[in-house]
Amino acid sequence: MLKPSRRSFLAAGATLPAASALAKMQPGQEERVAADLARYIGFGSKQAGGTGDNAAGEWLIAELEQLGFKVERQSVPTPFFETQRAELLCGDARAAVWPQPIVMTTGPDGATGPLVCIDVNGQAAGPLPGALALIELPHGRWSSALAKPIREPINAAFAAGAKAVVAITNGPTGKVIALNADGREPMFAGPVALLAPDDAKPFRAAAITRQPATLHLQGQTGRRPAFNFIGRIDRGRKRWLAVSTPRSGWYICAGERGPGIAAWLWLARWASETVKDHDLAFVCHSGHEYENLGASEALKAIAPKPAETRFWLHLGANVAARDWHELLGKLRPLPSVDTQRFLSVSPDLLPVAREVFAGHAGLEAAWTTDEITAGELTEIVGAGYAPAAGVFGIHRYHHVAEDDARCVSAASVAATAAAFQCLVETQIRG
Repeated sequence: MLKPSRRSFLAAGATLPAASALAKMQPGQEERVAADLARYIGFGSKQAGGTGDNAAGEWLIAELEQLGFKVERQSVPTPFFETQRAELLCGDARAAVWPQPIVMTTGPDGATGPLVCIDVNGQAAGPLPGALALIELPHGRWSSALAKPIREPINAAFAAGAKAVVAITNGPTGKVIALNADGREPMFAGPVALLAPDDAKPFRAAAITRQPATLHLQGQTGRRPAFNFIGRIDRGRKRWLAVSTPRSGWYICAGERGPGIAAWLWLARWASETVKDHDLAFVCHSGHEYENLGASEALKAIAPKPAETRFWLHLGANVAARDWHELLGKLRPLPSVDTQRFLSVSPDLLPVAREVFAGHAGLEAAWTTDEITAGELTEIVGAGYAPAAGVFGIHRYHHVAEDDARCVSAASVAATAAAFQCLVETQIRG
């Protein structure tokens, strides 16, 4: 861990009383945030280039244009799959599955073979040539198929001769967890589907005796245009304040994306009116679920140059999703936030960040970008933007179809947006 120097700590400390005082919600902020959350959630599924993603993007562009931003779009070709049939059959058991992108279909007859279980240690219960591998993923809050505990057993199953793979996404809800994927080419050698733990029991039992099963993954696959955009207010200062957020995702993305969208909008309204000594660049990406595909393309073509950027703030996943009580197998939403959210900042910003976010569960224990980054923040830091800060995380319903309005609290989102406004103010002074 890199430690700030005594001089930088004392210099940062000189701003802390003012920073603490600024991190308060403004009149009407909670109501405005609530309206923005409802609007974003109302667009439905946010898969890149789909109806909901495009509608959300058009809404956000209109909001920026009303504030005086000049908007530039960037087209980003992204994969898509329109499902016609996605299910696993074995005897009398039948369950819907999630086709893992980039989807490799099974054809109209499906892929048939004996079910063979692969445990969490990667041990197969029988020979895999010609089989359907039923992989037990370790319990976790999963997000990406690039994760080693997911990617390696799937690759190993195909290398051993499996005809197709069905992975059980064991996690905190019992539901299927969609997984991010490489957006440029298929990750695996054959068809891969994801199965909810709640639906897995009969297939686990069938795998004990290698019962024959059939996986159907049928539909239309290809690429379609999604779009990034950047809203600029160029005041001729040659020092940009950049704020970015993704808007796309596998499902409704209420808790995953909604708080970041609402905080981004709040900052755009505030900065357009108040921040007069910096140029403003507000960036919104699509293609997040394809391993930050949109952010990667935006940084190449439409983002301000690192040398001219005073500060970059990225608002990623789980900015302020709800926490949940779990009791006797049932979940009940809490007004408090899920603590699995992480704030990562350039090393010199660490003292200020910890002061500004004191009392903000999860964010109060800020990390440095030398220690950890994730999502688009990794792309931003890697491109040379500094100082920079970003939030990311995985809430309980992350990448789950039930990530809906129950997963957000406007009060928590508004309080978090106020803290980020405070952090920005501390960085653009002078």
